[in-house]
Amino acid sequence: MRIRYVVMDLITSSLAFFLFNGVRYVMMGMAQRYGISFLDFISTPKMILEQCLIPLAMLGVFWMSGYYNHPFGKSRLQELSQTIGATLFNTMWIYLALLINDQLPTRYFNYELLILLLGLLFSVTYLGRIILTQASIYNLENRNWAFNTVIIGNSPHALADARRLDKAQTRLGYNIIGFIPIPGESTATSNHKILTRRQLETLCRQGNVDNIIIIAEQDSSEKKILSLLYEYFHLGVPIRIRPSALDYVTSKIRTGDIYAEPFIDISSPSMSDSQINIKRVIDVVLSILALIVMAPLMFILALIVRFTSPGPVIYRQERIGYRQKPFQILKFRSMREDAEKSGPQLSSDNDTRITPIGRVMRKYRLDEVPQFWNVLKGEMSLVGPRPERKFYIDKIVGKAPHYSLLHQVKPGITSWGMVKYGYAGDTDKMIERSYYDLIYLSNMSVIVDFKILLHTISTVIGGRGV
Repeated sequence: MRIRYVVMDLITSSLAFFLFNGVRYVMMGMAQRYGISFLDFISTPKMILEQCLIPLAMLGVFWMSGYYNHPFGKSRLQELSQTIGATLFNTMWIYLALLINDQLPTRYFNYELLILLLGLLFSVTYLGRIILTQASIYNLENRNWAFNTVIIGNSPHALADARRLDKAQTRLGYNIIGFIPIPGESTATSNHKILTRRQLETLCRQGNVDNIIIIAEQDSSEKKILSLLYEYFHLGVPIRIRPSALDYVTSKIRTGDIYAEPFIDISSPSMSDSQINIKRVIDVVLSILALIVMAPLMFILALIVRFTSPGPVIYRQERIGYRQKPFQILKFRSMREDAEKSGPQLSSDNDTRITPIGRVMRKYRLDEVPQFWNVLKGEMSLVGPRPERKFYIDKIVGKAPHYSLLHQVKPGITSWGMVKYGYAGDTDKMIERSYYDLIYLSNMSVIVDFKILLHTISTVIGGRGV
């Protein structure tokens, strides 16, 4: 569905800019002053280049605005506001880059040109989006399209909610394809299929599930709800849940009504779509700069690690990342090669397994420099909760189920927890540090990320990494 909006925006942006060039031709008086026909005007190499590149650049702005993250399913007001904001930005940069030096009869014409550019870009772009949105709504309301949904829960309460969702004729188009009973809850009979967890995993892997909704009994404990969240987070499918079970952490989580039933998308962070995209751009740009600028230092550290202790220069370890997806984190090896011959062990301040150069690198956090490559690959972010191993996560979640919420976002090289708390030597300290990361989840923004990065730079320069 996303590609339809991208193609439509490309078509409407090209049309709007072409129509604007017609207005531009008339206002500049090209026929009267220079005797140039409109065909000659738009056929010049400069105009052809503009007509090809400007719409593509406008698509980049539309992407940055977050519109393509979830092009369908947003409210009309959201669609309108995102279109206005993006077209206003496009108008300003096009005017400053291309039009400000146009030779117009009077300065007043500049203002008219600016208003006409904004009007054309907005009206043509918004018209194309409305056409697609209305067509999608029509298909959903007539059951031509549907979003396959699995309900976690099979109690009478879950069945009653599912019937309301199934009967509702709205643009969201949920199609309940099955239930998964929650152990310990009462069950109800239904015409829908009862699924096992393995069947759900298979359906998700095949791309046949669009949503998961957890509908536990009303007296279910917070711990139980969070445990269910941890159990299904790794499937990579949006998970929605009733807010009453998570009051203490939902103040900043985006909410929406599903068929007049309030549910929270607990699998998504509180950042706006535009800030999520801006955060990714910052991650990529700063990671590339860091890898280039620190390349000589990385080369020197690699040589020192290689010749001061046996073993690989780069240490790879499986960590759990966004939505519980495992990945290989990269570090300069700071411990002996046999540091974990007896199994997983956390490090401490006076750990004898740390090599002499490793102690220096850890003090200034230089051992983590290779993780900029993880960021570049999209496995991590510059700022986010520190990733842990599944061995420890399972232990932590048993004591503090809220820890599963940290998988809403990509893990980071640094975090609010690392800045405020530092390294954790055992699972209890990991739990204490996680409270800072929960606060981060509720206050995520590009500005907060920059503050954390500045604190991290101060920590690194001061040698307070350990």
